[in-house]
Amino acid sequence: MMSSLQLGLIVIGVVLLLVVWGYQRWQTRSLAPRRVETPAADSGGAQPALDRLDPTLDSDSVDTNDRPAPASASATGVLSERLDVLVPLRLDKPLPGDAVLQSLPGSRRIGSKPFFIEGLPDDAAAPDAWEPLRPGHRYRALRAGVQLANRAGPLNEIEYSEFVQKLGNWAEHILAAADFPDMMTVVQRARELDQFAAGHDAQLAFTIRARRAAWSPGYVMQHAARVGFVPGALPGRMVLPAAQPGGAPVLVLQFETQAALADDPELAVLREVRLVLEATHVPREERPYQRLRELCAALATAMDGLVTDDAGQVLDTDTLDRIEGEVEALYAALQAHGFPAGSPDARRLFS
Repeated sequence: MMSSLQLGLIVIGVVLLLVVWGYQRWQTRSLAPRRVETPAADSGGAQPALDRLDPTLDSDSVDTNDRPAPASASATGVLSERLDVLVPLRLDKPLPGDAVLQSLPGSRRIGSKPFFIEGLPDDAAAPDAWEPLRPGHRYRALRAGVQLANRAGPLNEIEYSEFVQKLGNWAEHILAAADFPDMMTVVQRARELDQFAAGHDAQLAFTIRARRAAWSPGYVMQHAARVGFVPGALPGRMVLPAAQPGGAPVLVLQFETQAALADDPELAVLREVRLVLEATHVPREERPYQRLRELCAALATAMDGLVTDDAGQVLDTDTLDRIEGEVEALYAALQAHGFPAGSPDARRLFS
């Protein structure tokens, strides 16, 4: 028979084994990435819908693309006196839009700058009713334009010379006469616009970092969907749609593309996600910075994270308030210079 001492040692050994096993299980669970939370089935077997906290939007129509949509043509067309070099093309007689479209150069880019052709309809009552070329319309006048500046820099002498040559050859083909502005005047305008753009471009990025347990991509996407984000066009991206169709996303949520493309995304590990605001692309009326703050705080609370800058420094209230003041000053400056945030001209300039 076992003595009481032997029995006691066996009991202690079993208890120790259970403690070690439990600790290892706890440690494994605490270090594993948090995964999608599956709602418990009710008594009828149905899965209840996730609670969704939708941001306040002015319209039910949204654009789910995570890339800014092209600036839409207004009644005056695509070209802008502030943003483009405008070149009138005089015609001897009205031309059909179909013929003009078929004759256009195959590439309508000059270096890193796009150029556009617009027409004045033959039946237009207003002298400034320019529109993008359309089949079935006849045009009594045309005009061309090349963008003065974008994020790739200002239009330079070589690019302007290429534009003059390409447009001049095309104008001869359709029997039109082109009036080109002076090169040095154009280049100076381009440099001044580029200097303005360089001083007023702003992309804000806040990082949400996991405090303890990492996250899986599905876990992040689940929580982001609850506050209004939808999948973007690229892996590892979600977007907060604009209120108006065609508008740039208000915010973009980014995480590692490699994790999003993993064979089993639920085993991928994320320790941070970024929320990005292209301040120049989003209208002030969308309250983009305020929503950036609100959604960062909401996601950080829900996923047990911290809101930091790219260097890992926690963003406190004073810092966030200071940044808000700078964003408001930026919006005022853009408005004063004729490039209000979110406008077609602003989105073209800061692209």
